[in-house]
Amino acid sequence: MSTGNLPGWRRVFAANFTRNIALGHFPGAVARSWGGTYRDGTLDTVKNGSYMPTKVVSVAHGLLNFHLHSSGGIPMGAALVPTIPGARGRDGGQVYGRYVSRFRTDPVRGYKMVIVLWPDSGRWPTDGEIDFPDANLDSNIWGHVHHRGGTSGNDQTGFRTPVMYTRGWHTAAINWLPGKVILQLDGRTVGTTTTRIPNTPMHLVIQAETSTDGSVPAPSAAGNFQIDRIVVYRRV
Repeated sequence: MSTGNLPGWRRVFAANFTRNIALGHFPGAVARSWGGTYRDGTLDTVKNGSYMPTKVVSVAHGLLNFHLHSSGGIPMGAALVPTIPGARGRDGGQVYGRYVSRFRTDPVRGYKMVIVLWPDSGRWPTDGEIDFPDANLDSNIWGHVHHRGGTSGNDQTGFRTPVMYTRGWHTAAINWLPGKVILQLDGRTVGTTTTRIPNTPMHLVIQAETSTDGSVPAPSAAGNFQIDRIVVYRRV
């Protein structure tokens, strides 16, 4: 997985998680790079769980680790937002970019993981959204592009890949271009769309939470989602 500049792209952010951070201390020593992390107690998307980075997130052996589990009857996840140097959007977003992640997961039923490009404006679904990878942790990986000018959460283009989240390490890339989004998984293009592509600043969110299909994790459901590297590029 390249971490340098690429033809047509300039690298503006890279995290390879070389600094260990114990559970309960994230973002701690890397707060300047992860200043947008959602606070403990913030409800997740479907409000069946809470984002609790101090109970979930740690860094060791070069891996960012999400330990997904329940405590006190509350399923816990985390939503992390990197600080992208030079980003001009209100919430640190940029218009267009290439976003690459390398990850693996345990098959933790009732939880999902998604890497999101979310509009700085907060106007959703009007300003769209891009999600990849996006799926429950015991299922196939999907990608979704929510359309600019959307009127509902279903106003989107979706791509189901044949790849299970749990089958080893994977590398996903979002290529967000004027008028086009290309999604790549493990070096292969798995989806391309030109339909009403978002065109306002969006920021990256790494989001682990309860499944948005409404299922609630069993109290015993637990496991780890790990990220080896995140790289963000800007068009040149």
